Amino acid sequence: MPETHTDGRIARGNQTRRLVLERTVEIASIEGLEGLSLGRLATELKLSKSGVFALFGSKEDLQLATVRAAVKVYLAHVVQPVSDLPPGLDRLWRLCAGWLDYSRQRVFPGGCFFYSVSAEYDARDGKVHDALAAARTDWFAFIEQTVREAQQAGEIERDADAPQLAFELAALMEMANAESVLHNEFTCYYKATKGILTRLRGVATDTSLLPTP
Repeated sequence: MPETHTDGRIARGNQTRRLVLERTVEIASIEGLEGLSLGRLATELKLSKSGVFALFGSKEDLQLATVRAAVKVYLAHVVQPVSDLPPGLDRLWRLCAGWLDYSRQRVFPGGCFFYSVSAEYDARDGKVHDALAAARTDWFAFIEQTVREAQQAGEIERDADAPQLAFELAALMEMANAESVLHNEFTCYYKATKGILTRLRGVATDTSLLPTP
């Protein structure tokens, strides 16, 4: 019986943790990580304050857990859908298109979670800054890796500057996100799509591998 009771308590704790983090990623994408409060979450979600405090010992712990939760959502919507595709230009294109779709669909209500909160912490020191910087570094590295794999597959010109191309693709995606969130309009996604395809056509060894803008 004691073991069953302990298992039930752990399960309830995990369920509460998931519930809290589902809400914190939403709040942070709009108000920033500084907008998170253990007391506020307990009140909004009608949970025991002591229970929420037991799961997250401090505001910083809550912020770090929120970043980790956002990473999981990001991977599920942006990275995993292309993980089984063969290396090449189509995979790179679909990665960019998937990112634009993730932003356009407002997977996070404030647009891209990491674009939103990175500006909040870019000039700060500390664990939260480091977690966000690591997440963005991993993302840029993944884009660049995808570019290099397309080069190795012979679908992007060998002399193309992979880091520069990755930077430009990310810039187009993030600009579409920023403009859409700021002005609540969505034509910027078409502009970004057109810009990305134009850039990829410029380095493709066979432009028929890409869709028409």
